[in-house]
Amino acid sequence: MFQTETHISCLFPEILAIIFSYLDVKDKGRVAQVCAAWRDASYHKSVWRGVEAKLHLRRANPSLFPSLQTRGIKKVQILSLRRSLSYVIQGMPQIESLNLCGCFNLTDNGLGHAFVQDIPSLRVLNLSLCKQITDSSLGRIAQYLKNLEVLELGGCSNITNTGLLLIAWGLHRLKSLNLRSCRHVSDVGIGHLSGMTRNAGMIHLSQMTQLCSLNLRSCDNISDTGIMHLAMGSLRLSGLDVSFCDKIGDQSLAYIAQGLYQLKSLSLCSCHISDDGINRMVRQMHELKTLNIGQCVRITDKGLELIADHLTQLTGIDLYGCTKITKRGLERITQLPCLKVLNLGLWQMTESERMR
Repeated sequence: MFQTETHISCLFPEILAIIFSYLDVKDKGRVAQVCAAWRDASYHKSVWRGVEAKLHLRRANPSLFPSLQTRGIKKVQILSLRRSLSYVIQGMPQIESLNLCGCFNLTDNGLGHAFVQDIPSLRVLNLSLCKQITDSSLGRIAQYLKNLEVLELGGCSNITNTGLLLIAWGLHRLKSLNLRSCRHVSDVGIGHLSGMTRNAGMIHLSQMTQLCSLNLRSCDNISDTGIMHLAMGSLRLSGLDVSFCDKIGDQSLAYIAQGLYQLKSLSLCSCHISDDGINRMVRQMHELKTLNIGQCVRITDKGLELIADHLTQLTGIDLYGCTKITKRGLERITQLPCLKVLNLGLWQMTESERMR
């Protein structure tokens, strides 16, 4: 009997597509240049599922967006923006994710020309470090991106409380909001998000019922009052970051215990909290998995003992720079049954010490 060897060129396109789907993005592009059969197989949408196209928009390229659509690519990151943003929106009407992080030259005018009608497919928008963006753009976003689920505004230092009011008005499906270093945002804006703003003498209920993650890291004007708004409002957050908000103190921990007890992740790094605040919080936080209290220099072994006694579901804790804790407190923390991640930073324990 004669034996024949099967060459890769004999494989069905569907099999080639499965093989190509395991390649990294660069290699996916390379196999498309081998021959016509490989090119056709590499353009199958299953090969590019979940891939984010990274683009430099410098000059017109008529084949760019048709090529992306053929491959089923719906996620785009703009690395440099020298053309109108409307060029992207018109070229990809089914876009699901748009990352403009660091596009410093993006203005309200440019974004306004791009968002002129509903874009129901867009779920994720990243405008981090787009420092020229103001509340005007948030008005456009709230009007035309009604299905948005993730909005990244970290470092957009011209955003104010008015912008948060617009977000609360229009983005009812938002799940994650990043306002890191938005220094003009204050407790009033948090009131808008949480439904604690008075209209005609009545407190309105927030319609942002799906918001579960809120990042307020380094928002200098957020205080205990803002946390009170979150705790008393209608939001049901699972993740909250108020690290480096130096107006946050022990009273915030009391508010968190009263109204944000469903949190799974809480970051309070460098906040002015003490063992007393920990004592007021821990008994209610049965679902907390991650607690970051690095650089909270008033925390002592007493606070760690309270955490070890009550936060038994913790899987991770950050204690970097907590200079008043000692080996005694750390030994109690290491006895937490679910603990997987312990960041000590300035403190180090050997494996043998943890096992004692």
